[in-house]
Amino acid sequence: MRLHLAWAFAVAAMFAQSGAAFADVTVSHSNDPTSLMSSQFATLFGAEHQAVGALPAGRIQKLVEGPQVTATKANASNITSTYGVVKPATQNPVLVQYSKDWLESLPAPQGDAQWDCLRTALYFEARGEGVKGQFAVAEVILNRVDSGVYPRSICGVVKQGGKGACQFSYTCDGNRDVMGNPGAADLAGRIARVMMDGAPRALTAGATHFHTRAVNPSWSHRFAKTASIGAHLFYRMR
Repeated sequence: MRLHLAWAFAVAAMFAQSGAAFADVTVSHSNDPTSLMSSQFATLFGAEHQAVGALPAGRIQKLVEGPQVTATKANASNITSTYGVVKPATQNPVLVQYSKDWLESLPAPQGDAQWDCLRTALYFEARGEGVKGQFAVAEVILNRVDSGVYPRSICGVVKQGGKGACQFSYTCDGNRDVMGNPGAADLAGRIARVMMDGAPRALTAGATHFHTRAVNPSWSHRFAKTASIGAHLFYRMR
């Protein structure tokens, strides 16, 4: 902004001097206001240069880098997590990569009953989808947990019934919930672990519902569509 103002004053001074010739008038240098302004700007920039030069090198480097992202209370529990997307508070957050290679570079996933419910849901609801599609379904489940409208736990959301049907059909289709594909089960477990450890929910814009393209449920006309990923369409309650 200061440079912009300085340039503006300089241009004004140039026109003042050149315009005088066209008007057959002269400008006395002894009372020319632009001369005083130029002197004041030179003094200001000189003082600023001296102030910056007096700063320690480390402080100057921090000014160049800008503010650093640190952990907040909301993600403090994830700071030391093996799978957390947040490094220690002195470092920048890790960027999640929606790729199988990145997920497989992480340690073998482990977790409690809530983790098991999430990985099971991802396996039966989205194992045929790509990595992004499975992350997106995980977002829906966790968004429901946080919504205040659905049960406050992952297992509660996944196993919830209502109006004669289950929210997630695999839980009441009469089939045994055996994850027979070890590779798909491992991938679902890794995605579940990363998401539970605080990965950003950046794919579905707060979606709380989804369905496959093969169906057209009545509720889909009442909710705002937020994303289309793979075979699934995602919606958020208004």
